[in-house]
Amino acid sequence: MKAVVSLNAGSSSIKFALFTLDDPSVPLLAASGKIEKIGIEPSLRAQSAAGSVLVERTWPGGAELTHADLLKDLFAWAIDHLGDREVVAIGHRVVHGGTQFAAPALVDDALLAELETLCPLAPLHQPHNLAAIRAVRSLSPHLPQVACFDTAFHHGKPEVASRMALPRTFHDRGVRRYGFHGLSYEYIATELGRIAPGLAAGRVIAAHLGNGASLCAMANGQSIDTTMGFTALDGLMMGTRCGSLDPGVVLYLQSELGLSVSEVEDLLYRRSGLLGVSGISSDMRTLSANESQAAAEAIELFVWKAAREFGAMTASLQGVDALVFTAGIGENHAGVRNGICKRLEWLGVRLDDRANEANDFRISAPESRVAVLVIPTDEERMIAMHTIAALNRMAG
Repeated sequence: MKAVVSLNAGSSSIKFALFTLDDPSVPLLAASGKIEKIGIEPSLRAQSAAGSVLVERTWPGGAELTHADLLKDLFAWAIDHLGDREVVAIGHRVVHGGTQFAAPALVDDALLAELETLCPLAPLHQPHNLAAIRAVRSLSPHLPQVACFDTAFHHGKPEVASRMALPRTFHDRGVRRYGFHGLSYEYIATELGRIAPGLAAGRVIAAHLGNGASLCAMANGQSIDTTMGFTALDGLMMGTRCGSLDPGVVLYLQSELGLSVSEVEDLLYRRSGLLGVSGISSDMRTLSANESQAAAEAIELFVWKAAREFGAMTASLQGVDALVFTAGIGENHAGVRNGICKRLEWLGVRLDDRANEANDFRISAPESRVAVLVIPTDEERMIAMHTIAALNRMAG
């Protein structure tokens, strides 16, 4: 019996999922979970596919434990949980694949070196993605690992959607709009094709709304445009990231206020967004429960910016047949969905309030000219599928 593991390593957390391969074409979820609060007081929680808790553990006083230390403990638990099943490969979410990597790739020294050069383009994510790969290599040097890129899904978008209005030499050197959250959008496109093929074949705008947030305009399941660009800082307002910003603001911060490059990076990536506007929290749940004006203003701005970008994606598609909400906020926050859709009524969007409050699959009213859906994303399953495909290619 065989199994594969999907890993999604962030700055302070490691999401994981274990899939058994009793039927190699259909990976079966055995367990999933997260190690969080890395660097503070790490904790592990895993649950079965049915939702029952399999393990809960904390490391009191474990602030010094690294991703590698915690992965070692996670591996020990996973091997014990899988019993006689052998882990045959690890798949990783890697945020940035640059211009070179348009499909998942087997990890080797050359690949790691290439991906290291992309760390400045995704400083919140890429270093931790690569640290997890290196940690697994140290624990099990001969275990195949597959890098699955968040940028890959957007490689086929029209050339005009990848360009910036800068001199051509910069574009040729890789200064272009890449797009991210590709594993999530690929899953949504696949799932929509399964459950609503007629809509999937049309013009769809998917909204991945979580701590990181973006939109993707898809035609017949292919990326046409997306709100994130050169980095994962662009586009929508996020938990701690500012989203689209007049570049003159950056010049002002440096030339007039004297902020260094590292200080500007910290401001835009870690101290802006919902956290910066509210001064309270980056978590939409916390802000929704807070009755202050600052919390309300942060939510209002999040909704306004998202609706504004929905309009832009509609223009890229020259119309829209369906909107899909996904990720933590998109799947669970009826108020945010309602606020965005109210601003899109000019498109013929109408919500069914009861269905929206219940987080149903279809939340649009019967008279709505645009279907509005809620589809939970599953990046870990997408990673597992890519990992299995890579193993099959290796086997010839």
